[in-house]
Amino acid sequence: MWLFKYFSCPEEVPEDFYAPEQDLSDWSPIMVPSHWQLEGYGNPQYTNIKYPFPLDPPRVPRANPTGCYIFDFDLQENWYQMPCRLNFAGVDSFFRLWVNGIYVGFSKGSRNQAEFDVGRLLQPGRNRLAVQVLQWSDGSYLEDQDMWWLSGIFREVSLTALPCQDIVDTFVTTKQEEGGSWTLSGTVSIRNFASSARAGTLELELFSAEGVALFPKPAQKRYKAIRGRTTVDIEFSCQLPTIKPWTAETPVLYTLLYTLKNSKNEVIEYKSLRVGFRSLEIRQGQLLVNGVPIMLRGVNRHEFNPELGRALSYEAMLDDILQMKRHNINAVRTAHYPDDARFYELCDQYGLYVLAEADLETHGFGYQKGEMPASWPEWEEAFLDRVQRMVEAYKNHPSIIIWSMGNEAGYDVNIEKMLAWTRQRDPTRPLHYERETTYQQVDFISPMYASPNRCREMLSERGNDKPFILCEYAHAMGNGPGGLEDYWQTFYAHPNMQGGFVWEWCDHGIRKFTKEGKPYFAYGGDFGEYPHDGNFVIDGLTFPDKSPSPGLLELKKVLAPVRLEALDLKKGLLKVRNLYDFLTLEHLHITWSISENGRPVQSGLLPPLALPAHQSGKLSIPYHLPSQPLPNAEYFLNVSFLLGVDTPWARCGQEIAWGQFKLPVKAPKAIPASNSALLWPDCQDNGTRIQLYANEVFLEFDKVQGIITAYERAGHPMLMRGPVCNLWRAPTDNDRGGGEASFAALWRKAGYDHLQQRVEAVESSYDGNTGACRLRVSARLAPPALKLGLDCTYIYDFFPDGSLDITTQVKPDADLPHFPRLGLQLLLPEEFSSVTWFGLGPGESYCDSKTAQRVGLYKMNLEQLSTPYIFPQENGNRSEVRRLSLCDQYSGGLLITAHPLLNFSAHRNTPEEFTQAKHLHELPPGDNIVLHLDWKQCGLGSASCGPQPAEEYLVPAKPTKFCFSFRALAPGELNDRSFFTLY
Repeated sequence: MWLFKYFSCPEEVPEDFYAPEQDLSDWSPIMVPSHWQLEGYGNPQYTNIKYPFPLDPPRVPRANPTGCYIFDFDLQENWYQMPCRLNFAGVDSFFRLWVNGIYVGFSKGSRNQAEFDVGRLLQPGRNRLAVQVLQWSDGSYLEDQDMWWLSGIFREVSLTALPCQDIVDTFVTTKQEEGGSWTLSGTVSIRNFASSARAGTLELELFSAEGVALFPKPAQKRYKAIRGRTTVDIEFSCQLPTIKPWTAETPVLYTLLYTLKNSKNEVIEYKSLRVGFRSLEIRQGQLLVNGVPIMLRGVNRHEFNPELGRALSYEAMLDDILQMKRHNINAVRTAHYPDDARFYELCDQYGLYVLAEADLETHGFGYQKGEMPASWPEWEEAFLDRVQRMVEAYKNHPSIIIWSMGNEAGYDVNIEKMLAWTRQRDPTRPLHYERETTYQQVDFISPMYASPNRCREMLSERGNDKPFILCEYAHAMGNGPGGLEDYWQTFYAHPNMQGGFVWEWCDHGIRKFTKEGKPYFAYGGDFGEYPHDGNFVIDGLTFPDKSPSPGLLELKKVLAPVRLEALDLKKGLLKVRNLYDFLTLEHLHITWSISENGRPVQSGLLPPLALPAHQSGKLSIPYHLPSQPLPNAEYFLNVSFLLGVDTPWARCGQEIAWGQFKLPVKAPKAIPASNSALLWPDCQDNGTRIQLYANEVFLEFDKVQGIITAYERAGHPMLMRGPVCNLWRAPTDNDRGGGEASFAALWRKAGYDHLQQRVEAVESSYDGNTGACRLRVSARLAPPALKLGLDCTYIYDFFPDGSLDITTQVKPDADLPHFPRLGLQLLLPEEFSSVTWFGLGPGESYCDSKTAQRVGLYKMNLEQLSTPYIFPQENGNRSEVRRLSLCDQYSGGLLITAHPLLNFSAHRNTPEEFTQAKHLHELPPGDNIVLHLDWKQCGLGSASCGPQPAEEYLVPAKPTKFCFSFRALAPGELNDRSFFTLY
């Protein structure tokens, strides 16, 4: 533990706080790494673009919160008078350092490492480090990166003793030669810390992952005497005929061992470097790894933990990488700064391509040339420092395949200087910067948030001379993103489109507690700060605790490296596409099954496919179609590709890809039980209410409100209230994106959130053919103060067996905008919490986000249907549902049949309550069940910072007719068979 004291400004800090004799009795212990705002000092603040202080560079507020740290340690005896290097891996935003009361230096650039030579200042026994950290500095103007503003020593601090001659740096490159051999080249920088000249020998050895030496004997490089306190560079190069290359799919690493010997041939130092043999080039507008075009199935990743902020443990970094690999992600953009050094090591080891980004963003200045730091000559060194420190620190990582100059810092001369320096220092890697929109100085066409259609337009306008990669797309805020499959269909159709990076990996919710001690995740504004940007920081594929959202599951399916297409389902023939860039499919086991109404009736295991990468083949599955299908049955073929062996990131049996196909089986229709022996429903009209009774089922209809107020079987309520035609859904974050141009604003302007129903006529009659009593209800739905609305006709057919058909016809007025949803809202008894459905599942799905769900028979508790988005909004929809039941613990309840398909969701809160709440704990406790049966729901899109849903995913305001059937179930009446045959 370190000791810590917090001050409101630097002027409050005692001048000699760093002195060894300073009294620290009123200081408090603090964990390092950490952010002081998360340790009880000051408050976090979230902004996306706005700076939290006046825009007056380079000046920052005088009221500049300051944290002072003290750490006492005992020096190892044999380290005294040795060169020693003190490394700070990350300090936000500016710090000064003292060792044993002596000032050493300062550093800024929060996410870059800072190193100090301190050996001459260390003494035998007890030593003291003193660090003064300022929350704001001129460097803060370069760190406006859409995240929480958090301060302190948030990465590790380390002290390393060095020999008098030390390998202070190395830069290794690999190149694939014609014929398949590889060249390993590099430069080793050796520093002589002594005052007198020293000579010696550098030996190099290369070992495989199994420990096998690849050189017959160590390669030697003798060097003449190095003058005291100077550095020399030694170059080396060697050819290797047989090498296993590094890729994200095959992350093979070798160990390069350096041995430094003095003039007496005595070993001074051993150092090792993990080397991945990997070549990069851009040819014919494609990015090639080892000569092969790749697809970047990437995500943007901020470092974040809900309790610790950016102070991540090794285990947290590893967990992120394992989750990414298990969800078919192969690339990560370090948005928008260098990550902890250990993260790159893990990417090397487990196999992720990295777009490494400099610690630079000045979004709050805008992009006008001359009015932003990128234009100002006096800021040139600060810009260069950001990229230089990144490149020098991480240049040897094979996982890093692209250098990025930063994010949203405009484009002018200082960015040009960064690009020029980086290209000269490391010509082996291509360069990226999104704001260079002429694409002349960078190697990629890399826009943000372009729709699939806009991507195609840009490629047509620009030509195909450079790779096209979306550095940000599919903004994963709240319920979404929608349209992922459309993006990847576009990418696969154009060879120069090589994928992109979804924004972003995780929600940045900080764990907080209500007054009652209930935990929740906080976002901008929850700490009383100003300015802030609300829940825009809750925009990830995982929740803050890193549990996957439905969006991540959708992404996994869309990114799957194997795709299947039906060729001839009668014969069991499928087309298989291997979308890996390097692997065959031999490492995957293939299983298949045939399901009958969601139940497996046939299954098998197929031999692995030796299908090369980027190739297609055929798959023959030996199933037989049923000769006597069950009534109303649907049959599906399910094929899964599973890991056949354990890997470092997943166990054998992990599902990598799958496909589902409806089989061409014509099942007979179930014959409904005859109603001929049943009495026609009794109908009583007492003025304002109509009461119907048939076969122990009672229905009461309110003619004034135009709704059912009771639907009971043997006295047990089946339906409490409804249905009423409903258009409103609690706006998703994507619905709200775009301000006044958003879908939510459009829908509110049309009054969809305040529709009132006026009943114009209720007519009753009997159908002589079916014996049903029919109620025909004509109604008008419109909001207060507006003229536009829609005419709605409900037709209730109450049959002699007590079942009920509800047919709804809507006729919207002209000029109404598209609907959020179109369907019925009903209120059910609270005990109907056991939900079974046959349709897409098990997770939520929407029309533009359903690729990850399979048709099947699913059963869940009501609470399991909801998705706990941090900001309450529409959630939990299940689509393409054929049948649905909601029952109590005795299996009594309601069976609902679609004609042919429906969407449903069920919650204990209304859309209005979801709309009003800002956090989940603000939702009022609900008892009864609010059931939505929708003909259609609007798609999700990603308009929180991207495109709205495509036209095909909207619910048009046009005349529409849909029908649902209801059956009141007696206890025990429902089972797996009757679920599909009852009417």
